[in-house]
Order: sequence, then structure tokens, then C-alpha cells
Amino acid sequence: MLDRLESLENRYNTLNRELMDPVVQGQNQLFQEKAKAASELEEVVRLFHEYKALLSHMKQAEELLGSEKDPELVAMASAEKDSLGARKTAIEAELQAALLPKDPNDLRNVFLEVRAGTGGEEAALFAGTLVKMYTRFAESRGWAVEAESISPSDTGGIKEAILLVKGRGAYRIFKHEAGVHRVQRVPATEASGRIHTSTATLIVMPELEEKESRIDDKDLKWEVFCSSGAGGQSVNTTYSAVRVTHLPTGVVVSMQDERKQLKNKEKALKVLAARVKQIEKERSEAELGAERKGQVKSGDRSEKIRTYNFPQSRVTDHRVGLSVYNLEAVLNGDLDAFVDKLLEEEQKAKLEALAPV
Repeated sequence: MLDRLESLENRYNTLNRELMDPVVQGQNQLFQEKAKAASELEEVVRLFHEYKALLSHMKQAEELLGSEKDPELVAMASAEKDSLGARKTAIEAELQAALLPKDPNDLRNVFLEVRAGTGGEEAALFAGTLVKMYTRFAESRGWAVEAESISPSDTGGIKEAILLVKGRGAYRIFKHEAGVHRVQRVPATEASGRIHTSTATLIVMPELEEKESRIDDKDLKWEVFCSSGAGGQSVNTTYSAVRVTHLPTGVVVSMQDERKQLKNKEKALKVLAARVKQIEKERSEAELGAERKGQVKSGDRSEKIRTYNFPQSRVTDHRVGLSVYNLEAVLNGDLDAFVDKLLEEEQKAKLEALAPV
């Protein structure tokens, strides 16, 4: 591990020297690439520096223990050595995690598509609840949330919503939220008090860089129409809304939230590119097998991942067997218990995948 860390430290130092080079600074794309590479190494190099300093302090404490006769100083040195040893063990675990294979999309912004599933209007209301939950969660982490598209239902719910969460590492946190979310509760319109089960689906996609999101014009079919609001009433008499179809895959994206057609086109293309890329990723993973080594099983659009039970005030994640009995806090964006457990399981799976058979 030390050889690998030395190599990464040398690479980090080289990148920082290159970033000071006027020739590199004059080439924006090259500068951005090197800055991104240096940024990705920054945390592991920081940990490595701390690790080396700890080793030096531990050596000093051991030398003092071997030469000092004063009982009080010996006791102090022994206590310091124990404390440093505990921190050394913790940093070694952090370094091991930092050296695991990375998902290249982890640091990106992320698109969240929330869609009402089975359950009619109750499902649409639940989809609206999930939109609020994820918005609050993202904002609690200091990330910006942009509503790219909202399709409301007649009763105040959401048939479909597309959110863009902007923040470093947003995809890493949200990628395990993909799948079917199930709610169990008594609808307000249910006179007999029976519990109904409804679902909403979350699709998670990393935002692509501009150069990655280019699609050949011949593969696109564009349509324009008037924007409409809930119930189908027209809210814009100009043809600003757009619908684009990716002919090779059949993926369709509609966008009408902006007043200008060009802005809707730009948004639709970004979402379309992300969807097409996601389909290619899912197809590739399917070829490798449904159970992928080194990843928590998630992201399948048909997989039931979590249940929100109102009568019991319980939220259960079925993949990791975690239940939290504080539904209100979860719906207000307190997802940390689930996020931490899912990331822990992802790391554990990666370690198992690397272990010799």
C-alpha cells in the first residue's frame, strides 16, 4: 500500500507543478482536466501526509520509552503511543477505502427522475413527497437543486419530476436511491381507514459534461407544442415546449418549464443524453451479470428498495435490512442513516471483490 501511496503523492505533486505552468494555464480544457485529476487525489494525499506524520511521532514515542527512566514521562509516552496507534489504525482503514476502485461518475452532479407508479393519485402524492424529501436532503448538504421539469397531477401531486442536484459528489450519494419506493398509508379519501400501498420510482443519472452529451442530429426527432399546465389547460400560447426522441433507443424527453423554446431544447438534450448513457450502462452491466461485483445491488427500475410505513412511522431499506422509526424526520430529508449504511455496504462489497479467492 505504501508504494501505491508514494506513487499517488508523486502524481499529485506533478499535477500541481503543471497547473502553475503558464502553457497549461493558457489551455482551458487541459487546465481543467489536470485540476480535476489533482482534486481527486487531494484527500488521499492529505491522509497519507497525516499517516507519515503519525509514524514519525510513534517512532519518537517508542524511542522515549526505550531511554526515559522518569515514571511520569514514561506513562505519558506510553499513553501517547496508544493514542497514536489507535489513530494509525483508523487512518489505515480510511486509506484502504480511498484506494478502492472509484466509480468515475461519483463526483458529478446528478439528475433525479421521480415518477408516480402504481396507486393512481395516491402514487402521485407520494412522488411529490419524495421530491420534497430529496430536495431537503440535498439542501442540507449545501447542494443546489434545480427543477428541470415538473408534471403535476390534478390533486397537487406529481406525475413526473426531473431534478438536477448540483454538488461535488452528489451522484455518489444519490446513486443508491434508485429503484422503487413503496408507501403504506391510509389515503385522505379513504373513508373506511384501509391502508393502501402505492409506489414511485426514482431513476438516478449522472450529469454529463458538454462534450459527452453530444448526439448526432440524424438520431434526433424534434417536435414543438404549446406548454400546458395541470389538467391540460394551456399556459403558454407560443410553441415553446419541445419533445425530442432518440431514434436508436426510442427514449423520449419532453420539456416545457421554460418560456423560450431554445432553453427547453437545451434542457431536453441534457436529460436525453443522460438517459441514453444510463441505458448503455445498464445494458453493459446486464451483460456482466445482474449481481455485479463490488457494488450494492441497486438501480434496477423494478427493484423495491425502500418502504415508508405511515401507521408504524417506519422506513425500511430492504437491501441492507435497516429500519428507522422516525418517518417524519426521514421525509424532512434526514437520510444519513441510510446513506451511511449503503456506502458502507458498497465499500465492503468492493473489498470482498478484491480479496483473493
